[in-house]
Amino acid sequence: MKQKLTYNWHLFNQTSHSPSLIDIVGEDMASEIIDFCFIANPYFPTDEIMEKMQKMMPLLIKMYPSSNPINTVSQLASLLNIKPEQLIIGNGATELITIIQSEFVHELAIPIPTFSEYTDTLRFHNSVTLFQLPPEKKYALDLDEYAEWITQHAIRSALIINPGNPTGQLIERDKILAFISKMSHLEHIIVDESFIDFAHDDIPSLIPYIDDMPNVIIIRSMSKHCGVPGLRLGYCCSSRTDVIARMKNLVPLWNINTLAEYFLSLLVKTNDVYHEMRKRVIEDVQFLFKSVRHISGFYVYKTGSNFVMIKIECGLTASELQRKLLEEYQVYVRDCSNKIGLDSFHIRVSSQGKQKDAVLVAALQSISKEVYG
Repeated sequence: MKQKLTYNWHLFNQTSHSPSLIDIVGEDMASEIIDFCFIANPYFPTDEIMEKMQKMMPLLIKMYPSSNPINTVSQLASLLNIKPEQLIIGNGATELITIIQSEFVHELAIPIPTFSEYTDTLRFHNSVTLFQLPPEKKYALDLDEYAEWITQHAIRSALIINPGNPTGQLIERDKILAFISKMSHLEHIIVDESFIDFAHDDIPSLIPYIDDMPNVIIIRSMSKHCGVPGLRLGYCCSSRTDVIARMKNLVPLWNINTLAEYFLSLLVKTNDVYHEMRKRVIEDVQFLFKSVRHISGFYVYKTGSNFVMIKIECGLTASELQRKLLEEYQVYVRDCSNKIGLDSFHIRVSSQGKQKDAVLVAALQSISKEVYG
């Protein structure tokens, strides 16, 4: 007889992020649920990479990480085709976001809804001004309007997340470059590209242009595109080597653990297979988008990421739908109700591969049928 799942619903009220699936249902039962909430590449690391890491585990956990990770930085810089002094690796992107916000940004314009870490850190210190993305325009960021608004409010720094989180919507690179040129007087323009690898087969990143953008700091979370959230890896790059050097002085000694360092050392040799895997994700998320688009009661936003944002139009709130999907269909989605600037009728769904995505699609179809017959 299948064991009945018990859910720790109170955890949803204790964080602006989503609770871990293990915390919600317990370690033994987590395998019963398909997790569409946390965003990570389902195909990478490959089984071969995981086997290498498992083989090295007994040695790595007995070693200290490097106190001067120049080799690790140099390897990643070579992949990005930038200079090592233009790059810092962090214990997740959140470590670097916190440093930037506390040490470099005095005033910051933030389009909302957005990744909660940006608003959670600053909104209690009167150093952030929120730019509401219009629901009637599908929460799309118009960079001309954003630039005019920043100028009117005399704000000194600005944030752009591309593709957006939680919207998934992609801004063309030429438009961002034009914005950066127009706003060259700003102290800093933070561009978060954590999902840019899933935008197109040819990645439309700004990294190749950093030498021409002295006030731009690019942030990327490797949890998303490399599929390793547990390793806590992220990085920043900028042509302002003085900014990068100062950030390096602010991170703790040994902020990157040995397992994360070893994973980074494998990326150069596995780069080709990585790109094969991320292109599979692009195909999968388009399958998910097209499948949900035809279900009555749900509106799916266009996406350039590895997830889609869905507006619920069948009478349920996001929290009600999340609970129904988890209890009745054993799938876990992100309730976006606690995203500042978003209403209580949106969920975010990260693609987990076509086979698992089909389970979610079937669940939404079933719910739609309950409502509309």
